[in-house]
Amino acid sequence: MRVAPPSTATVQDHVALAEIELCGELIIAASAADGERLSPDRIDEVLKVAAERSAPTGQP
Repeated sequence: MRVAPPSTATVQDHVALAEIELCGELIIAASAADGERLSPDRIDEVLKVAAERSAPTGQP
């Protein structure tokens, strides 16, 4: 059986890394929460999406 030699080149999936980071932030927030679940507003705050939702989209 032949095993490929270790490669010095690394491939990074930046989208996957960003998703992992966001999951980590949610885990940290959940572990610090008082209740059993995070509220949708708290999740938006942790994921920093609340500002994007309230920003004007250019539509009347």
